[in-house]
Amino acid sequence: MTTPSSQAGERLLIVNADDFGLTPGVCEAVLVAHERGIVTSTSALVVGPAWDQYASALASSGIGVGAHLCVVGEDPPVLSASEVPTLVNAIGRFPLTWKQFVVRAAMGRVDTADLRREFAAQIERMTQAGVRLTHIDSHQNLHQWPQVSSVLFELAAEHGIGAARVTRSSSWSPPALGVRVLGGRFERACRRAGVVTPAGSTGLDEAGRLSLPTLTAAIARLGQSGVATAEVASHPGLADDPARERYEWGYRWSEEFEALQHPSARAAVESAGFELGDFGDLVTQARRRGDAKA
Repeated sequence: MTTPSSQAGERLLIVNADDFGLTPGVCEAVLVAHERGIVTSTSALVVGPAWDQYASALASSGIGVGAHLCVVGEDPPVLSASEVPTLVNAIGRFPLTWKQFVVRAAMGRVDTADLRREFAAQIERMTQAGVRLTHIDSHQNLHQWPQVSSVLFELAAEHGIGAARVTRSSSWSPPALGVRVLGGRFERACRRAGVVTPAGSTGLDEAGRLSLPTLTAAIARLGQSGVATAEVASHPGLADDPARERYEWGYRWSEEFEALQHPSARAAVESAGFELGDFGDLVTQARRRGDAKA
């Protein structure tokens, strides 16, 4: 089991498993990788088909939980389509990808009030399940889009959520450049809002292919960068998971699941000079330094 960081001077590494609620195999993999491996945190997708089945197990697990706010992926919203008409398609479901959402948002076809209503409903579903939220992020990283982030900050303040993910990339592809620009703006906005973010992160460029060598190399790079706080985003899943067939992402779910439990992964964390913890520990450290709102 992971051991949370407790001293302000420690270098903190958050290992976050995304998409809890997506499928039974993803939920079970996250819980096992927390109990037996280095996963300290997860981002919960309450519109996922497996959320209701695994919500109570998550609430009692002790893992740090973030709100993986969602307006893409073809699932229906928490609210009815009539309550959030600008977020859904003709059959009442979210668009498939971030590209479709961004195009519609850039054309002024997404109502900010609809975003706020749906995100508030998603957070309420988590809290009603007994989950204590440590941070906010989003499915397909849309929380860094300015219209979405403005709602995120409102809800973070209302619910006392003190931390958020900054998605970063070292790639020079056009989508990665967009992530870098939006990530920098989002990080600055977080500082103004008193929302804490890890100083370093990895996981976007390696999404779905965090094999053991890739994982340990990523942790080593974060250690060598000298950042005091960092996040590794991961996507573990069980090998046998028929419900995952609808997601044609090309992810190596079970390979990540095994890597996150391997003794070499924990050894990499120690070698890089990090202590494991979650976003709640990140906020605690920041408050000790006076960098976050009390």
